[in-house]
Amino acid sequence: MRRALLAALAVTATALVPAAPAAATDPIRFATFNASLNRPAEGELLADLSTPDDEQARAIAEVVQRTRPDVLLLNEFDHVAGGAAVDAFRRNYLAVGQRGADPIHYPHAFTAPVNTGVQSGVDLNRDGEVGGPDDAHGFGRFPGQYGMVVLSKYPLGDVRTFQHFRWADLPGASWPDDPATPEPGDWYSPEAKRVLRLSSKSHWDVPVRVGGKPVHFLVSHPTPPSFDGAEDRNGLRNADEIRFWADYVTPGRSGHVYDDEGRRGGLAPGARFVVAGDQNSDPFDGGSTGIRELLRAPRVIDPLPASLGGARASQEQGGANDQHRGLPVFDTADFADEAPGNLRVDYVLPSLLPLRSGVFWPSGRLAEASDHRLVWVDVLG
Repeated sequence: MRRALLAALAVTATALVPAAPAAATDPIRFATFNASLNRPAEGELLADLSTPDDEQARAIAEVVQRTRPDVLLLNEFDHVAGGAAVDAFRRNYLAVGQRGADPIHYPHAFTAPVNTGVQSGVDLNRDGEVGGPDDAHGFGRFPGQYGMVVLSKYPLGDVRTFQHFRWADLPGASWPDDPATPEPGDWYSPEAKRVLRLSSKSHWDVPVRVGGKPVHFLVSHPTPPSFDGAEDRNGLRNADEIRFWADYVTPGRSGHVYDDEGRRGGLAPGARFVVAGDQNSDPFDGGSTGIRELLRAPRVIDPLPASLGGARASQEQGGANDQHRGLPVFDTADFADEAPGNLRVDYVLPSLLPLRSGVFWPSGRLAEASDHRLVWVDVLG
């Protein structure tokens, strides 16, 4: 039965990605892509992008050129102050046709500092020392590693960033328990709870000006729910990072929210939005199901982007994929076969009417550039 349903869904999955329309009155293609354009040392990404010869960057640019989003979030793009890396990527890669694909131009871009690599000043991993990637507000070897970028064909409005929002200021924060003690929520010290920020990278509300009215592009990249222990500190944080957006778009639930400029509150009732990003959460499989709360939030629409490639990859790779409850046509990431297997972790969730959607799941060199796949949704603006 599962195989028959899988085959039926695969037939309906979008196999070809038509070019995104250019007119403002036409559907708008929003997309998210964890491009894995991160490097182990500060300055390396800028150096790589300063010439047109980096093969990974060429492949990432080709994926973007072949799917042609109008508005795109790139996760895992190391932040460089002043946007120099973003400019280099646009100039040397996106604006140059890659292997027969047409160039693509994004006149508008936004990037900002993130929490990865920014030291908290406390011993977050409880190893008896302060400092290093695990004691940063978000895991990172230097400030800005695994950053984010928004690229847009449409003008951008006044962006709200929530980099400094504290985890303790989220109502009902899911503090992890120390399994060795009877006290609840005591993994982190009182000092750590006072300073630790919610977002492992950042949360941004980027207004995209379409037809004179904004569409709020709500983007983030929660921590993976792994690389911890029985206390599940990363899994719990992942769920709360996702819950931030559920609160933000729900009237009456966002009074606690404040941005980095001190402005309070979430979206106005009826505001148009698209939530996007690598949420590191699958509704059925893997280490976190925190995405379920966001999928249930008011006015959030799940277009269920699918691909034939995801179904094929699951069948060919086997391993943990054979035990998954979720249908592999919806997978967006090609993870290790033994564990956790391929998962659906990347989302584009609009409040606007979705017309069509897909997961771009290539093979060969394009698939090797990142372990994630670009996810796109066309909406009526």
